Amino acid sequence: MAKSNTVQIKLISTADTGYFYVTKKNAKAQTGKMEMRKYDPVVRKHVPFKEAKIK
Repeated sequence: MAKSNTVQIKLISTADTGYFYVTKKNAKAQTGKMEMRKYDPVVRKHVPFKEAKIK
């Protein structure tokens, strides 16, 4: 069977609250680190979230 291109990643809040989202990305199409602006319920604001590996 063929290996899947999608990998699971963790998006960690840059507000240092410890809040994170788990999502998937296509590793072949997006080779750089993913950064998204999402809602952090701890600080109750939209803040940038940066990609980290799931341990």
